[in-house]
Amino acid sequence: MTLHLTNARLIDPEAGSDTLGSLTVEGGVIQSMDGDAPDGATIVDCGGMCLAPGIVDIGVKIGEPGERHKESFRSAGLAAAAGGVTTMVVRPDTTPAIDTPETLEFVTRRAAEARVRIHHMAALTKGRAGHEMTEIGFLLDAGAVAFTDVFNVTNDTKALSRALVYARSLGALVIGHPQEPGLSAGAAATSGKFASLRGLPGVSAMAERIGLDRDLGLVEMTGARYHADQITTARSLPALERAKNNGLDVTAGVSIHHLTLNEIDVGDYRTFFKFTPPLRSEDDRLALVQAVADGLIDIIGSFHTPADEESKRLPFEEAASGAVGLETMLPAAMRLYHAGQIDLPGLFRALSLNPAKRLGLPQGRLSAGAPADLVLFDPDAPFLLDRSQLHSKSKNTPFDGCRMEGKVLATYVAGVQVFQG
Repeated sequence: MTLHLTNARLIDPEAGSDTLGSLTVEGGVIQSMDGDAPDGATIVDCGGMCLAPGIVDIGVKIGEPGERHKESFRSAGLAAAAGGVTTMVVRPDTTPAIDTPETLEFVTRRAAEARVRIHHMAALTKGRAGHEMTEIGFLLDAGAVAFTDVFNVTNDTKALSRALVYARSLGALVIGHPQEPGLSAGAAATSGKFASLRGLPGVSAMAERIGLDRDLGLVEMTGARYHADQITTARSLPALERAKNNGLDVTAGVSIHHLTLNEIDVGDYRTFFKFTPPLRSEDDRLALVQAVADGLIDIIGSFHTPADEESKRLPFEEAASGAVGLETMLPAAMRLYHAGQIDLPGLFRALSLNPAKRLGLPQGRLSAGAPADLVLFDPDAPFLLDRSQLHSKSKNTPFDGCRMEGKVLATYVAGVQVFQG
């Protein structure tokens, strides 16, 4: 089927442009920009709404295997389509961990239930225990796009350096979680006045800086390709900038929650605002927003982490960390746009183009020959978010009851509409 999307506000992160135009899709790929509709094409009038590359979300947690009651590939696919996410890059912190080709092949088969594209990361070390590296070569052959132990940060620096050397020889991307594990153990908030007043165990922002410095030193030593999953403090930014200026193959990400919330939002121990790393100060948040706008931080992710009611309705220190974010990432990102902090091409550079480029995927572009993975949205449409209406099995979102702007009107994967708003 040939599809002609006309009267659209085209958000092109590669060109950095925001212009009114049209786009033709045929055979699942973008055939041309502008021009008249081909004969026999299905014409869609976008009504002046924004048309952008579908979001490529790195770091999505799925509950299969082991925790299917929290999230399945099917429910996550529905949530992703409703949120304009056309590609999910899912984490290996499952039960058991995705650390063998056999487990990776199992989840790859299960992922066929999703409406959107799914790529899998694999564990860097066996059982994500930080000691013995996985069979990186075999896992690459089985389809792994990156390797990470997620939030399990190893103290065994020698084992990590060996894994980085081996990953370097195969050209594999390693995703690290910058955190000094000893300092951050047991922490529920960022050290400071707020944590002290609430009596919460805190972690210094320096724990992230120390962890990042170690990882960057190992990257310099081994020459590995490295991505820091979440930079959340201003103290880490100078080290990241130096590494990039020195020519290291390094990129960095940040969660949408750390860009739009701060530690004060925790209020009276609201566990839906508990994250790993914890929410930071407003000064940190503003520094991160500026770093994304400047391109120092490359990628924005939802870090979608479903948790059931039983694991969230606990005292703050004991409650599970994380929030669902597949459906809330785009409207949360619109807060940055409406505040005048980042323009739409800049946002989609971090949401779509940069994550696709880092993983070597063809998505994230509005250009002839690119896959027709698209999101049509109204950046100004207001609504009250009701967590009971989310498609995810788990409903743990900090934005419940919030007034938000930005509604997804349609999502396309390979030119096929998978969501109608």
